[in-house]
Amino acid sequence: MAGGEAQPPFAEQSPRLSTTVPSPQVVDDEVPGPSDESEEVPEVELNLERSPEPKGIWVVETLSEDGLKMRLKRKRVSSVLPEHHQAFNRLLEGPVVQKFLDWDKDLRVSDKYLLSMVIAYFSHAGLFSWQYRRIHFFLALYLASDMEEDNQAPKQDIFSFLYGKDHSQRPLFHKLRYQFLCSMRWRTWVSPEEMEEIQAYVPEHWVWARDRTLIS
Repeated sequence: MAGGEAQPPFAEQSPRLSTTVPSPQVVDDEVPGPSDESEEVPEVELNLERSPEPKGIWVVETLSEDGLKMRLKRKRVSSVLPEHHQAFNRLLEGPVVQKFLDWDKDLRVSDKYLLSMVIAYFSHAGLFSWQYRRIHFFLALYLASDMEEDNQAPKQDIFSFLYGKDHSQRPLFHKLRYQFLCSMRWRTWVSPEEMEEIQAYVPEHWVWARDRTLIS
């Protein structure tokens, strides 16, 4: 990605964001983004519910020599479920997300670590997989960049792509970001081990080849 002010593809074709937000913890519509003129973004109101959170399990850590005594250890169960990977993959297939990933050629805001955090954030938000929309992808990516990057420029790249030079939509994006944070219960930190676990679920997935360190 070239430095300076990014020029979004099809910026003039981007329709206005239309969103219905029925409660403080619900994000229920999509950011239209730089899509084709023929693409319509319906206004949807969803009755969202949180999916049940996985609980820790007890495993045997040590066993006495006579086999009569054992020491149990509570093992962490990852909150990332196959359905979160499925929601992520479904959003990846969308034309706007595809254009965005192609547009971010230097991987400033969409390398494999930030993308794995998107999946982690889907699990933290606790919504059912069918409830995730394209806006959730960009909200999660913005939060991941905010968490991991010291430079503010990559986050501005997201705005440049979605809205071009139009700043009027940014307050609404930040409102949705806050609601998504609330649904995540402000759990924005993702450990390196969890990122590796997420990538190991389908290690041959093409997005894990988006390694910023390999770009000369």
